[in-house]
Amino acid sequence: MQRSVQLHYMIDRRLHMLQLLDRHGTVHAVATALHYTPSAVSQALRSLSAELGTDVVRPRGRGVRITPAGRTLLAHAEILFAQWERARAALDAYDEEPSGTLGICGFSTAAAVVLPRAAGALRERFPNLGIRITEAEPTECFDLLLSGEADIALVVATPDTPSPSDPRFDQRPLFDDALDLLIPQDHPLAGAGEVRLVDVAHEQWIVSKPGSTYHQLVLAACATAGFSPRIAHRSDEWETATALVAQGFGVCLVPQLAGLPSTHPVSRLRLTGDPAPARRVLTATRLGSRDRPVISSVLDAITAVVRRLDLRPLAGSADHPSAVSSDLPH
Repeated sequence: MQRSVQLHYMIDRRLHMLQLLDRHGTVHAVATALHYTPSAVSQALRSLSAELGTDVVRPRGRGVRITPAGRTLLAHAEILFAQWERARAALDAYDEEPSGTLGICGFSTAAAVVLPRAAGALRERFPNLGIRITEAEPTECFDLLLSGEADIALVVATPDTPSPSDPRFDQRPLFDDALDLLIPQDHPLAGAGEVRLVDVAHEQWIVSKPGSTYHQLVLAACATAGFSPRIAHRSDEWETATALVAQGFGVCLVPQLAGLPSTHPVSRLRLTGDPAPARRVLTATRLGSRDRPVISSVLDAITAVVRRLDLRPLAGSADHPSAVSSDLPH
């Protein structure tokens, strides 16, 4: 018998709304994440309270707050969701051939470099399985997991993402993506090969918009090196940032995973330090779902891509060797 691998919860959808309300704090954010109207979310939460005979949310100013009863319900809901995922994993053993659509999401460079290769490696193994890839910021990736629109996420750990101990998710390290320094080709350090981040503390810096994952990453790396960057320009695209560096408008950090346009002459230097600046890349799934055979296969394919790209996967990033590595494109 064939069954779709899409998420079809047999648990009240309103519990997802309560989870997202706990995460974001506003009905509007819940509605945005689930593609509902705010009034529909408010009505659903009111009906949940009415059916339970106790308020799970109450008005607070122009918004709402989760009551102690609602928090008790959330604690039990996390157990229910995890057990449901384990049940799906057990039932998958009866599938002759997975079908439907599996959702994978990831931050920009992962969505460009890792995920397409992993998805391509699985096409022959699961011909009836569709894979939907979504590029999203790490915080949005966790929302996609909660809403069921994604089953696997590649994320970068930031202060805004759920903690590794969050009981809703299973987060595991995949690899550390080292950060390189981009400087103009005529810069005095251009021939150095390796430099310390503090060596360019006095430079003007090019970063992305405040609040973005990359912005947080650069500020954290510079803070670890003992300085605050003097931000001169903002860019969310490597094409723009590289052009600004090439023209001498500043320096920037770029992950090793990111490719750069060849149209702008810059020097790309490896950074040293203890530790050397890097971003930690994680795989994230809903708790209990990682043992589903098809999800395990996708995670294996992702790890195989990381090995093929010589990104040095971290210990614990895969539970067993990949069965699809020979199918990976070069």
